[in-house]
Amino acid sequence: MRRLLRWVVAGVLGLMAVSVAWVLLYRVAPVPATPLMLIRAAGGSGLDREWRPLSAVSPHLVRAVIASEDTAFCRHGGFDWDAIQSALEENEDGASLKGGSTISQQTAKNAFLWPDRTWIRKGAEAWFTLLVETLWTKRRILEVYLNIVEWDDGVYGAEAAARHHFRKPAAALTRREAALLAVVLPSPRSWSPSSPGPYVARRAGIIDRRMALVERDGLADCALR
Repeated sequence: MRRLLRWVVAGVLGLMAVSVAWVLLYRVAPVPATPLMLIRAAGGSGLDREWRPLSAVSPHLVRAVIASEDTAFCRHGGFDWDAIQSALEENEDGASLKGGSTISQQTAKNAFLWPDRTWIRKGAEAWFTLLVETLWTKRRILEVYLNIVEWDDGVYGAEAAARHHFRKPAAALTRREAALLAVVLPSPRSWSPSSPGPYVARRAGIIDRRMALVERDGLADCALR
């Protein structure tokens, strides 16, 4: 039993060491691919992406994503406890886990983990979220997020999304285009920023107004300065 316990402890410590090294690597190196990208590509979706530093992405998109996904991004340590509590209350009926994810959590999930909603995956997501918040800057977290998030079937990252939907580089996105891109993030393969339906167009107007508040209150300063 003691030998088994030692093997278990050694295995856990080894996994922790590997995960720390992995996160440190992505602190400076572009993410070559994510599990979701590989799964989608294996299913025939293709892989369209072009890594860009945050300096080559329109500030409008930075503010739009923060306004849409996580207005507390610059203030929290990786977890929005109020949002998590609300999500847990909504899931008390035993439904699958959903909601409450910050940009940091989404970055950890997309960069390092497989798509799933189990407690095991959620635990791994929490661990990687703690690591990226500890070992990366907020600017790096958002930079990685904007380079790996899905924006259409087989289209990943701000640069590929801007060229795919608006025929321009990510640096040239207008305020309205940025808002439209941010709106479709929850369902990028069902909604289109370049051909928005009534809901997406209306929601983009709301995000546009929120972007003004994000700029006024400096809610994106940790990523833009």
